Parts: sequence; structure tokens; C-alpha cells
Amino acid sequence: MLNKLDEFPIHQTPEPVAHAATTDRNFYERFWYNGYSADGAYYFGITLGLYPHRGIMDCAFSVVHKNGKQYSFFGSRRAPADRTELQVGPFRLEILEPMRSARVVLEENASGLSCDLVFSTRTSAIQEGRQTLWLGVRRIMDCTRFDQFGRWRGVLRSPEGEIAITEVTCLGIKDRSWGVRPVGERETGGAPDMPAGTFFAWVPLAWDDHISHAIFFDNMAGEPLVREALTAPLYASAEAVPGVEDGRIRRLATARHRIGYVPGTRLPHHVELCLRDHDDSERRITLETLLTFHMKGLGYNHPEWGYGMWKGELALGHESFDPRKLDLLDYPNMHTQQVVRAREGDRVATGVLEHVCIGAYAPGGFKEYFDGAAA
Repeated sequence: MLNKLDEFPIHQTPEPVAHAATTDRNFYERFWYNGYSADGAYYFGITLGLYPHRGIMDCAFSVVHKNGKQYSFFGSRRAPADRTELQVGPFRLEILEPMRSARVVLEENASGLSCDLVFSTRTSAIQEGRQTLWLGVRRIMDCTRFDQFGRWRGVLRSPEGEIAITEVTCLGIKDRSWGVRPVGERETGGAPDMPAGTFFAWVPLAWDDHISHAIFFDNMAGEPLVREALTAPLYASAEAVPGVEDGRIRRLATARHRIGYVPGTRLPHHVELCLRDHDDSERRITLETLLTFHMKGLGYNHPEWGYGMWKGELALGHESFDPRKLDLLDYPNMHTQQVVRAREGDRVATGVLEHVCIGAYAPGGFKEYFDGAAA
């Protein structure tokens, strides 16, 4: 199966571009963005995913207002043959300049959400370490991800009103990933999997002149499966970024975390990070949480709009909920991103803390699959 991209010298195998190197049904390509105000007044998330072996493309747009509701738009369609066609119903993603800027448009629809937003990067592309996770003898996750820190401009409308998005007030992060990860309907057949848990934390922070980033995967004893910490320059504008990779990313030796949870929940409340360099020097950072965004608003663990689930030739949906009224120990509500203010001595940064912890996780004091933190 040929498409437009086969015209370019980008092939990695003898097959056309549309043919992934693996036939794993859960192969995916995903665009993911967030945007947030530094004072925690609002947060929005955007995603578009392609699952070529499932024949599906889906998307979501979600926004939460401080002291207000979270609103979501969902879309799903049969995957197009043309890999440059990044549109699902009223939603479309336009790559204005690769690795520099992109435009996201959501036209008016029944959700009450719409937008016309442009993302411009302030960093080069920052490749995270390859993430590989196993369930028994099966590799269930094997993916590559790169991040870019930037700013947004444009307009966003929700049932709670219109927000003028400016580069002065709205920061954002682009997360581009591909590979294999669990998506779609639960698999059936064969022996049942043994119950397993997960701990993941992802902490990108924007300081005045640089970014710091920390990634954690733990097993349920708290032992590290992935520990990654890095810093990179933050440029004044997309035009000032020297290239796709500028060679100035500094990969540190390791990172540690300590998380205090809201009693009766698994929602982080107080967080301490330690970023250790190769000379054993350390950066100690504390995080203050300002606003919580529930990732189910973008499809994560959503019972109806989960990623890679067949909904028909074209399906659109929407929902809203009050985050203050959720059962935070209900499985779909346990994966969050929080706008955070970070402090290191007199220095202050803004960023997000993505967190999910399910299962008997020893460092959190959790003994059951879904129990909450002690008082």
C-alpha cells in the first residue's frame, strides 16, 4: 500500500512506509500536546493517534478550568491510507513546520468545545530513552518518544467561555511517540494475566533559561525500571532553536522522587525530586500542585473512548464532569496531569506532573490494588 510519503527518501525497510516493521496489532503513532497557564487557571490536552494494524485513527481535545468542570471532545474514524491526512471530523492537526510549529483546529460541534491554536517550540527535539516493559515473557510496551517545550497562541472556547491564548501566558509541551503499547479492547483467549500494577511519573519543567525533565517507571516494590533525568536549553523563540537536535541536551546520572498523597486517594499533593548529575551533585526540587487534569478526558483508561477502539467509520462524542465530585480511586480517574509550580532555592519553574499508580505500591504505603493513602 503506497501513500504520498513513499515519494520521500525516508524508508527504513524494503516495504512501503505504510507497512510498519512489526506486525504487532498494538503498533501506534501518536501526537500529544498540552497547554496551561502558569497560574493554574486552565489546562488543555490534545491527542491524535493512528493504529495502522487496527485500521483506526482517533483524537481528543479536553480542557479543565480552575474551580470549574472538565470538558472533552472525542473523535474516531477508519484510518486513512494517506499518512499526511491528520483529521477526524471537525478536528484537524496541521504540521506547519516540522519540529517547529503546528496548528490545531477544532471546529464548532456538539461538545461546546472549539479552538484554533498554534504551537511554537522553544526547544530542540528531546528524545527520551526507549521505553520497554514486559508482562511475563511478552513485551507489551516498546516505544520511542521525543518532547518539545513551547508556547501557544490563538483562541479556545468552552461552555464556560472563551479564553484568549497568548504566548506570554500559555506554556505547552509536545509529546510525539510511536511503537507498541497496550491499546484497544482487552485481549481475550489464553491463560489470564496475573494481576500487575504500575507506577509512572513524568515531570517536565520550564525554568527561565532551560528545561528539566524527569521520567520514572517503578515496579511495585519501588525499584526503578526506568530512571531518566535531563536538562536542555530553552530558546527565546522557534526561530532561535538551532536545529532538530542542538547537541546541548545534558543527560544526568539518575533521578529520585518522594510523593505525598492526598489522604484517602492516590492524587499527589506534595512532591520532592532529586536530580543527580554524574559528579554526584544534586538538584533538589519541590513541586506545588495547582490544578488537576484527568487523563480520561483524552481517552486514557476511558471505558467508551479508550485509544484504538473501533467506533465505526466516523464517530464523535463528548462529555463533561466536575473533578471535585469524582471518586479518585475509581480506575479511570487515577491517571492525572497536574499543573505544578517548582522551586529550587530562589528559582521558580512551571510545568506538569503526570502520575499514575495502580496496585500495591510500597513507597506510597498502598497494600491493595485501589486503596488510598493513609491520613
